[in-house]
Amino acid sequence: MRIALVNNNRQESVKLAERFLRKIADSDLVLDNEHPNLIVTIGGDGTLLSAFHKYSHLLDHVRFVGIHTGHLGFYTDWRDYELDDLVESLKHDKGESVSYPLLDLEVKYRDEDESISYRALNEAVLKKVDGTMVCDIYVKEELFETFRGDGICVATPTGSTGISKSLGGAVIHPRTEAIQLTELASVNNRVYRTLSSPMVIAKDEWIVVKPINEKGLILSIDNLTFAEREVEQLTYQIAKERVHFARYRHTHFWSRVENSFIGVLNKENQIVDERARWERGE
Repeated sequence: MRIALVNNNRQESVKLAERFLRKIADSDLVLDNEHPNLIVTIGGDGTLLSAFHKYSHLLDHVRFVGIHTGHLGFYTDWRDYELDDLVESLKHDKGESVSYPLLDLEVKYRDEDESISYRALNEAVLKKVDGTMVCDIYVKEELFETFRGDGICVATPTGSTGISKSLGGAVIHPRTEAIQLTELASVNNRVYRTLSSPMVIAKDEWIVVKPINEKGLILSIDNLTFAEREVEQLTYQIAKERVHFARYRHTHFWSRVENSFIGVLNKENQIVDERARWERGE
């Protein structure tokens, strides 16, 4: 197996990356950051997002697995004190994986002849910091509304637990192949109206957004930001590609959601106890 390793610059992550490399040195696991078939990330969800975009051209051929070195992440299945267990799972890998839908975003810039295609694991946010963003929103070819407000967010099912959730969007199970549009501070009064609630779009439909004034818009795709370019049109739909995560143990989606957002005290105490035992070498 050819493995790529991506870690953030936190001291805990750097040390764990060094330990990981030592542990795989005498195995059949080969470090290959150019042509991997499995990508290990050490850090948090942000580190995994960075790895996703770095290797987005290999989505049909790679799987991801994340080790968390801070607070519990949504995409990272393994904790730092479980490194030995993960390495053993990698050595006995049988190709186990689970896949999630992605967002396909086609952006037509004013200064480009052709649209540019992006993929998002979580969401794409279009907003205007200075003033009100005004844009026409289409569902397929039909004009649905003229939006006025701070911006809009279009998220994948796994991304529904991120920015979209903070905007009042629903948490969507990743087996549901759909995208969700939520509004950022829409203007609603006797003159201007929007739906003012989240919209879930089926996989055979798409959303088209046409800004009325293209200047001053900021486009964010996961952890990437594109600013100071005039956006003429954006088209959102479910991507043909999917992201694949190596799964050596099953964690139910709703258990992952509960653990990330609700949790209980005894779970927190259990994590503290497990980390303490790991630090003592037990």
